[in-house]
Amino acid sequence: MISWISRLIKGIIIALGFILPGVSGGVLASILGLYERLIGFLANIRKDFVPNVLFFLPVGIGGILGIALFSAPLEYLLEHYQVLVLWTFTGTIVGTFPTLWAESTQNRQRDLADWLWLVVTFVVSGLLLFFLSDLVGTIPANFLGFVLAGSLIALGILVPGLSPSNLLLIMGLYTPMLTGFKKLDLLGVFLPIAIGGALAMVLFSKAMDYALKTYHSRVYHFIMGLVLASTLLIVLPNPRSAESISYAGLGFGTIASAALLFLAGIALGAWMTKLEETYK
Repeated sequence: MISWISRLIKGIIIALGFILPGVSGGVLASILGLYERLIGFLANIRKDFVPNVLFFLPVGIGGILGIALFSAPLEYLLEHYQVLVLWTFTGTIVGTFPTLWAESTQNRQRDLADWLWLVVTFVVSGLLLFFLSDLVGTIPANFLGFVLAGSLIALGILVPGLSPSNLLLIMGLYTPMLTGFKKLDLLGVFLPIAIGGALAMVLFSKAMDYALKTYHSRVYHFIMGLVLASTLLIVLPNPRSAESISYAGLGFGTIASAALLFLAGIALGAWMTKLEETYK
């Protein structure tokens, strides 16, 4: 029973990786000692299926509880203190980035091709995300939109260090997702996100396992380019995005507070990555 409750609490903590930009569900799962078993289960889903399902059941329940607990206050903070919250998130992402940088050369030294992957991904993904609404129109906050959100959240679990919430912010799906979580919209939000997450887990777990083993450095430089571009766009106003940050009417006090919270976010992100290394 104690183990069951412990896994429930771990699920509540991992839920932070679903809804907080800059926080990776994969990193939290790694810190809490669940990542390797989760990836092993997903990559070989038929092996020990029932015991694994029973093991992760309280984790899943905890994740739902965590989402329900954290969504309402986060939605309130974004509505009333957008600049402060988004700069804090940005600092957290910056604080965790050195871990991605170090992880990218775990198997070998960085070469010219790695730098090309990083730079090209940064430029191309940044332009695509900035002009996303012009290219594909506004991504609707409907069933299919939330299936996409679930897929991105799952990728944040499969790839420690990758936070999908900053992508959801840019796509205009983040606030509608939080609103649905707060209202416990099971059919309109929870169900499509669960479907998208499950599909991404099943489809990409083996592929990600293979890619990281075969092209480890290339994959991480691609991820870093995407993280840098999406993080920069969080704090750059974009008239094409309804959820874009706005600096209109800011006073000195707010600017100073945002700077301090940005630094605090960097410290928090760095602390989280140290925890991951300690408990990996």
